[in-house]
This record gives sequence, C-alpha cells and structure tokens, in this order.
Amino acid sequence: MSGNSFGNLFRLSTFGESHGAAIGGIIDGCPAGLELNLEEIQRDLDRRKPGQSRITTQRKESDEVKFLSGLFEGKTTGTPIGFVIFNENQKSKDYSHIKDAYRPSHADYTYDQKYGNRDYRGGGRSSARETACRVVAGSIAQQLLALEGVNIFAFVSRVKDIVLPISFRDVDPQMIDNNPVRCPHKETADAMFNFIDEVRKSGNTVGGAITCVAQGVPVGWGEPVFDKLHADLAKAMLSINAVKGFEYGSGFEGSRMLGTEHNDKFVQTEDGIQTATNHSGGIQGGISNGSDINMNIAFKPVATIMQAQHSIDKDGKRVEIAGKGRHDPCVLPRAVPIVEAMARLVLADHFLRSKSSRV
Repeated sequence: MSGNSFGNLFRLSTFGESHGAAIGGIIDGCPAGLELNLEEIQRDLDRRKPGQSRITTQRKESDEVKFLSGLFEGKTTGTPIGFVIFNENQKSKDYSHIKDAYRPSHADYTYDQKYGNRDYRGGGRSSARETACRVVAGSIAQQLLALEGVNIFAFVSRVKDIVLPISFRDVDPQMIDNNPVRCPHKETADAMFNFIDEVRKSGNTVGGAITCVAQGVPVGWGEPVFDKLHADLAKAMLSINAVKGFEYGSGFEGSRMLGTEHNDKFVQTEDGIQTATNHSGGIQGGISNGSDINMNIAFKPVATIMQAQHSIDKDGKRVEIAGKGRHDPCVLPRAVPIVEAMARLVLADHFLRSKSSRV
C-alpha cells in the first residue's frame, strides 16, 4: 500500500490499524533546535480522542503519545521524530457480523477489490483512528509555525441545517472548546448538541461543516503551479475520513458574483499593502497574500448507523446489517483538531519551502 506519507520538506508517514497493537508515525524534516511542549501535543490529542461526551463514540482510549526518536533534552534534533500511540480498548467482536458483508458507504467493497482482503475490525487502515497520528504531527507543526506568528484554529460552523450565525472574523477562538460541539456560539452550540443527541437516540448520524482559519500567514507561501497553497490545503482536507467538500475564501458563492464584486482591491495601510476585501481567502495565484486564510470543510454523516440496512456480501448475496458497538453519531466535534492538524502540516511544509524561493 502506497500513499501513507504527506508533505514535502515537513513530511509525515503514518502506520497502524484501528484494532491493531498501535498506530504511529515518523516526521521527517522538522528543523533541529525546536523546543517542544509535550503537554501541548497531548492536549491536542485529548481534543480528538473518543469518549468526550455522549455525542461521541464511547470507545475509551487514553491516546497517550510516546516519542521514540528525534528529541533530546526537550528539543528536536533534526533527525526523524518517531512516535507511537498504543490501542487499548478494541472490541473486535463488535465487527464479526460484517466479516463478509459490505457496509453501505464504507471502504469494505473497494478495499476487498483492490487488495483481495480487508481488515473488517473497525475498518483497519481505513479507520479514522489513523488521524490521531496527524494530530501529533500537526501539533508539532503548530509549534514551529508559532515562531513565525502563525495561529490556526477551527470550529464547527454547521450541523445539518443549524448554522453558526456569525462570521469567522467575529469568532473568539477561546470560545471553541467551551462546549462539546466545539461551536463558538453558546445558543447555536446548544441547538447543535440537542439535535445530534436526538439523532443518536434514533440510531442515525448527521454531518455538517467545519471552518478553519489561519491567521498571521505572511505573504509568499505556496508554489504557483501544481503545489498551489490552496490545492495542497484541499488535498489535506479531502484526505480526512468523511470529508466530501472543500472551499476557501468566497468558495462556491464566489461563482455567483461578478468580477467587479469579487475582485479584492489593493490598498495602502499603516501595516503595508493589503486588500480591502478578502474574497480570495488569503491566497492569490496559489500564494499567500498576508490576509487571513479561511476554509470550509464539509463532512458527510457517519456511514455506520444503528438501523438495519440492506446490502450484499462478498458472494453477492443480499444481507441485512446494522451497526453495533461504539460509533460517533456526528464526527464534527472530534474532527476539529484533525482539520487544524492538516492545515498546520500544509503551512509548516510551505513555510520551509518558502525559504528556498529567493536569495
């Protein structure tokens, strides 16, 4: 299996399965001498781990990361950073009923056809459990980016038709973790929580959207042809389990505007050249322009539902299956730190690449 690595200069490779002994990764390219706050890395992991509230999966994992290499006396050495997270609470028997059956909208059928076998215990390599490794690497990337004054945060902006009523510009990042949904608006968060809980009780699932913002990104990050900054961000977000759509800046709404409405006019300010508006989402020509980078990422409803569904097995026979065990009725609250991590990985990579663009 290829495709287990992400990034160019700042590069993450991950390994492991949902119900294997452990998951983990190797980070290549992190500069030497970066003093790491290991508690901060663990805090980011804790935001992603299961069992946080009744609207997330009740699988119990400590998700304690153990570093194996690349650190000495609290600082990076410039060598590969190896880490591992041991799995502790697998219940593989919860999946025995779908050993030969293909669950609707899962990777069961495609894995079987591509590899001739599949790990049916929680989806194996296709499980979102792998994303914990991304959070570790993303947390390290953020500590590198912080040296440049870059801050990245994400929040739940929509659950089905319940929409955050304020712009990302008016969001207080300190409010994001004040509730289990990770929506920075109390009344909206309460409505989202209650709706997700009702969906959970009915044995169903629900999707929505996460907004991600990168502040303080200087002008000049991004490679202007195949590795445009927004193209790499799109690939990063679309690599996350359950993601179905990505937009940045004006996104699809921009396609409904005229050029005179959409163009971001340049103005001279006390802080230098800026744009009067930000329909471009902080990126022009694939290169950051110094404005906030804002993105929306759409997530589908979790495919495992606790209601009977018709499908077929590997022999083509009709079967009826329903989810068992512990699953998220809505992936959004736990996906917030994953979205942040992927944005951080992309920006850390382009930060290092920007160093080689001119003398």
